[in-house]
Amino acid sequence: MIEKLVDLRDAIAEHLRAGDKAVLGACLEPDVPFAATHEIIRQDLRDLNVIAPISDASTDMLIGAGCCTEVTGAWVGNVSGGLGHNYRRAYETAEPHKLTVHDHSNFSIGMALMAGAYGMPYAPMRSILGSDILRSNPEFRLAENPFSEAAEPVVLVPPLKPNVAILPVQRADRFGNHHHWGSRGLVFEAAMAAEKVILLADEIVEPEVITSDPSRVLIPGYLVSAVCHVPAGMHPSPMTGRWQRDNEFFNEYHRQSRSRQGFLEWLDEWVLSLPDHAAYREKLGARLERLRIVGAAPAAETNFAAA
Repeated sequence: MIEKLVDLRDAIAEHLRAGDKAVLGACLEPDVPFAATHEIIRQDLRDLNVIAPISDASTDMLIGAGCCTEVTGAWVGNVSGGLGHNYRRAYETAEPHKLTVHDHSNFSIGMALMAGAYGMPYAPMRSILGSDILRSNPEFRLAENPFSEAAEPVVLVPPLKPNVAILPVQRADRFGNHHHWGSRGLVFEAAMAAEKVILLADEIVEPEVITSDPSRVLIPGYLVSAVCHVPAGMHPSPMTGRWQRDNEFFNEYHRQSRSRQGFLEWLDEWVLSLPDHAAYREKLGARLERLRIVGAAPAAETNFAAA
């Protein structure tokens, strides 16, 4: 097996390119890879199309930093605060740049990633019939269901094939095998649809730990391009069994990013003036430790014996 354990800086530099389509977390609110978001900004990667199945503030940061010029998704913002201020400024006033939005509903983005994951030419759905999304996104096609006796309309959603999916997991080994538990959202579909997968592992373990419970593996390790040991790499978002959500950090970001100058000051303090995620954790100090989950609610014992 090939060892894939690398530094986050090197993983981003090797596997993500300007102009790529990227998924940064796909579990909706939990497990947003903010450490990767910050590293992308430090490396000044440009013209990214961020596929955003509830991106929390991550995509808003990338827009404000000038890295993201296209968004494919339903919404960009701060779950605890509202619509992202950088997102709104870029779309409405082209500050700091023009933003192109490929409009989706939360369900249609999931269907598009599913189609990409399974090699489907499109995914049919009905829930956006009658919505303005059919006008705002010309990539969707209106058709008739060929299996219905009546003239039943359906929407054909084209597949999404990200260049890179960056996904946090609770633990991984050095070969790319891993465990993830808790809310999964669209993480499986995003991983299977992507050309490359970068994992941000909260913990690195021996392979026997992973093989002890195959049901928690998202995708086989040979489909993983890089594993990065990044404890609390999803801060300020939560991670089941490891870290609580830092609500006040989100609120502080939302307040400060209300103005362009305020966002630039936040960006300098929390991203650009720090060399890496280790320095970010050090800056958080005791605040981060207070977010560590110390309670335990383990699953029932499972027997995988074959004979």
